[in-house]
Amino acid sequence: GRGGQLRAGAAAAKGEWLLFLHADTVLSPDWVAAVGAHMARNPRKAGYFRLRFDDASATARLWEKGVALRCAVLGLPYGDQGLLISRAHYDAVGRYPDLPLMEDVELVSRIGRSALHLLHADAVTDAEKFRRDGWFRRSARNIAFLIAWGMGTDPREIARRYD
Repeated sequence: GRGGQLRAGAAAAKGEWLLFLHADTVLSPDWVAAVGAHMARNPRKAGYFRLRFDDASATARLWEKGVALRCAVLGLPYGDQGLLISRAHYDAVGRYPDLPLMEDVELVSRIGRSALHLLHADAVTDAEKFRRDGWFRRSARNIAFLIAWGMGTDPREIARRYD
């Protein structure tokens, strides 16, 4: 699962800071400056990027605003927004769990809202799944999975339904 892959990647990395990024996401050109500023000013906080979709539609812009609201209110960025965290902080919160799905939600929950910081750069992610499945349908499905996880459903069962 993805959690085990992320955990293995972190174990192999040599730096004092870790940047986790999904394969279908690219960072905006200003990401280096945003990361450098964060590491200098917020060494005890994890950082995440503003989500953008590679889709020019008004629906994509609306979803981006919804994600920004979710992050501001719930302190819950997902893995497609990237995660920048010092190795010491990553180790202290228990690393990525070896889960097939919901590994990002689990780790961010352990980090805690007060220890998360929005980075002033974009993570541009592939919107193909949303275009294919429908923006509302895909999002409703993701919310249902989040609720199931919150209610204690085994992440392996959620992953089975996800696929």
